[in-house]
Amino acid sequence: MPKVRILVVDDSVVVRRMVSDVLASDAQLEIAGTAANGKIALAKIPQVNPDIVILDVEMPELDGLGTLVEIRKSLPALPVIMYSTLTQRGAEATLEALSKGATDYVTKPSNVGSAAQALECIRTQLIPKIKAICVRVLGFHPSSPLAAALAAMTIPPPLAIPRREERIDIVAIGISTGGPNALAILIPSFPRDLPVPVVIVQHMPPVFTRLLAERLAAKSQIGVEEGYPGTVLKPGCAWIAPGDYHMVVSNDRNQVTLRTHQGPPENSCRPAVDVLFRSVANIYRSHALAVEMTGMGQDGLRGCERIHEFGGQILAQDQATSVVWGMPGFVANAGLADKILPLDQLAMEIIRRVRTGRESSREFKPAPWPVESSIPR
Repeated sequence: MPKVRILVVDDSVVVRRMVSDVLASDAQLEIAGTAANGKIALAKIPQVNPDIVILDVEMPELDGLGTLVEIRKSLPALPVIMYSTLTQRGAEATLEALSKGATDYVTKPSNVGSAAQALECIRTQLIPKIKAICVRVLGFHPSSPLAAALAAMTIPPPLAIPRREERIDIVAIGISTGGPNALAILIPSFPRDLPVPVVIVQHMPPVFTRLLAERLAAKSQIGVEEGYPGTVLKPGCAWIAPGDYHMVVSNDRNQVTLRTHQGPPENSCRPAVDVLFRSVANIYRSHALAVEMTGMGQDGLRGCERIHEFGGQILAQDQATSVVWGMPGFVANAGLADKILPLDQLAMEIIRRVRTGRESSREFKPAPWPVESSIPR
């Protein structure tokens, strides 16, 4: 079986060697070449014909953003993963790169002096993303059990029994790989008078989630903020879980508020979709709408099971419009999705469902018990 050919672009010789050595140690990956800056990378791409490019954000002569723009002019489908620092500048450049066509990103370890931390980051974050992206873009067949399950997924038949459509009082969104661009399409499609609050887990580190919220707010009719403890949920606003914190909804004196905590990661994620979805199910019961969107892994599957048990509704993004059909794919294949829809139809379906039955329904009252009560605020 042909290996995935990778071009590694970084101005640090130490980082180039470290990334190349770790990636090359995987039997299914091959280093096609390396480059010290964007100008060299653009010259090398037609020579080495990579399947995917790992592109540093900050470089001399031609930085990652400029290089990406040039790549997209001639190679719009070539997967590019940005490799950025966990700083304000790195986050801003990465989000701009994603808006200009980068496939995904990985952050460099914040402790640059720790070689062991850097190696672990490459091994656990970069390699799985390369394989997950190549499943979709290149038809690559990976060897890991989770990635193999992802590659074998097929679109299931529609649910045999139509689910009842009760009044929806919250929309909860779980999203990961490919998420910033997908959210940039979805959230601005919501009207200013959206009659419910929206809570979102996007797998991202600190700084990135705040900047993502600010970018979405600038483009949207509804308010978009990073979630913070004590916020009272209100219609026509969206909150994104802050990086490195789980976010939950809670009944606080008959008002639904947000709480954050640093409990253990779930599905290797913090924030985790499952944590948010469980709290939404416990508080909103049958009046919740979960939306599982593009992302690798299966975070959100257990939370969707809980929402399904309470009689809530679930939508999943389809395979064709997902960068990686992992998170929505697992939900769809478990038979939990009421509908599987392309990205450009999700907003319309969400709006239709949140407007169903609002005139005749009584005002929503949160469930009488707190959520995650053992976790302090």
